[in-house]
Amino acid sequence: MNPLTDVRIAQIGCGYWGKNLLRNFAEIGALSAVVDFDENLTAKAVAEHGVVAMSFEEVLADSSIHGVAIATPAVTHASLAARALNAGKHVFVEKPVALKPDDAAHVQSIAESRGLTLMVGHLLQYHPVFLKLCALVAAGELGDLRYIYSNRMSLGKFRTEENVLWSFAPHDISMVLALASGEEPESVTAQGASFVTPAIADWSTLQMRFASGLAAHVQTSWLHPFKEQRLTVIGSKAMAVFEDSKPNWDERLAVYRHAIDYSGAAPAPMASPVEYIPVEISEPLRDECMHFLECIRTGATPRTDGHEGLRVLKVLDRAENDMNSNKA
Repeated sequence: MNPLTDVRIAQIGCGYWGKNLLRNFAEIGALSAVVDFDENLTAKAVAEHGVVAMSFEEVLADSSIHGVAIATPAVTHASLAARALNAGKHVFVEKPVALKPDDAAHVQSIAESRGLTLMVGHLLQYHPVFLKLCALVAAGELGDLRYIYSNRMSLGKFRTEENVLWSFAPHDISMVLALASGEEPESVTAQGASFVTPAIADWSTLQMRFASGLAAHVQTSWLHPFKEQRLTVIGSKAMAVFEDSKPNWDERLAVYRHAIDYSGAAPAPMASPVEYIPVEISEPLRDECMHFLECIRTGATPRTDGHEGLRVLKVLDRAENDMNSNKA
């Protein structure tokens, strides 16, 4: 028997992303109930997964439900998470955990005071290829990190309630902070532009600089001719590329052990062939859901807990403020 199925979860929000969480918790065997204002989405979830439809208040009052997974509009995340924690429920909440750092800190403080799990849905922190990249960095395979740049771009889906910085960049900020080994950025700058929907940036760039000398650049866009998800890490000994949009799983993590020859009048590159790093295939979202259930069962701290969610939010907030000041 899988002990994780003893943990019972209610899915709050069954729409664009919530349906994916719903599917995974149901397949694991941990799903008890669904909540959504859209009766059609609720009926579909009930029919497909054989669970009950409840109101949010009913979920909070049901002692047989141990936790909730929240995938609702971002503006509701902090209030729903706080209500669930105050009702004694463990909480998984999609990114961002809140729209303001103070609200995120408040939610985290509730979780800590009540001894409950608060986990933020930074999916790529559970991607086996990214975890392998982190292991290579930790083992010194790349040497000292020099800079990181990330592109997360596609054609649509165009949002009207949040800009591309808030929609796409949290994933990359989370990965950069993980690779920075706990360092906080000394400076955060950003630029953006609105071409499709007035006042909603559909292209942005974000820059971070750290005291160690590490620099990072994140570019996001949903006005791009094709899907591109590429994280490049440059170290003093080697370079690595995590390209999640590659169709071939075996080519999603590449290492280039290039060197530089300083013996001549000017430094000269010494290129090496690409080396693809094998990584066992698994579904990141399934691994993320399993991690949440395991943390509830054991009391372990999630890899992406409320503190990590707050770190990402602080960078986003600084970037948004800088982007708006540049616009002005």
